Amino acid sequence: MPYLDVNDTTLYYEDEGTGPALLLLHGWGTSGRVWGAQLPDFTRDHRVVTVDWRGCGRSARPLRGNTTAGVVSDLVALIGALRLDRPVVVGSSIGATFGTELGVRRPELISGVIAVDGSGYWPSTGMPMTELMAGLRLDRAGTLAGWVPGWYAPGTSTALVDWTVRQILDSGVHIDQHFISAGSYDPRPLLPGLQVPIHYLHGELDTSIPLEVARTCAALTPGAEVGVIPGAGHMPQQERPDAFNAALRSALARIAPAAPHAHS
Repeated sequence: MPYLDVNDTTLYYEDEGTGPALLLLHGWGTSGRVWGAQLPDFTRDHRVVTVDWRGCGRSARPLRGNTTAGVVSDLVALIGALRLDRPVVVGSSIGATFGTELGVRRPELISGVIAVDGSGYWPSTGMPMTELMAGLRLDRAGTLAGWVPGWYAPGTSTALVDWTVRQILDSGVHIDQHFISAGSYDPRPLLPGLQVPIHYLHGELDTSIPLEVARTCAALTPGAEVGVIPGAGHMPQQERPDAFNAALRSALARIAPAAPHAHS
């Protein structure tokens, strides 16, 4: 099993395929398994690394370091240890925040960021973070059972929703500390000065993080575009994988035109 010791914790990762590097980052409480519908397609022509960030999935569940800065520091170490050559970072939800912060703090390490239903400034302006944290503390299973179905568009299979709840319940409780920093996080002042390209992919029906968040962030980000996944909620890579994969390929082509016939 591929494990990596970094910053006093242990991360589980998977590293498959050859070609331009992609680093796929899951959202809060889930794991690298959320990218299962992307791996068969993208490992054909990319080196694809998925990682369970600290506190989640098959990685360790440390008490400390459960902050954006802590996870970004882990990712810097991972990129170095695996000798990833300027990967494009594809981040889901809070994973998009980690990707954005990598672009702000260490732009020389990555080629670009694709924010998938990124949380952006919404937790600090539109989400009841205090109530959510209290609910998780007092009735974790019940709170997740009430919250997670709303991540998905109406009609999503209950099996997928239940699997997502189980993943989060399997992750550590210390990841709740992310809500504290998310409650005051606002990337908007940083976006105009970014030194790496960012593109935004967003589920049309996302009620957790409204599409307007992606559009607002893209308007502030030089050269950014928004790709909308029709019929999808907060997890378009799982809900509409074929449409998502096509949109991801399009975004990757804009970030790094790979072939001589491609137009930049």
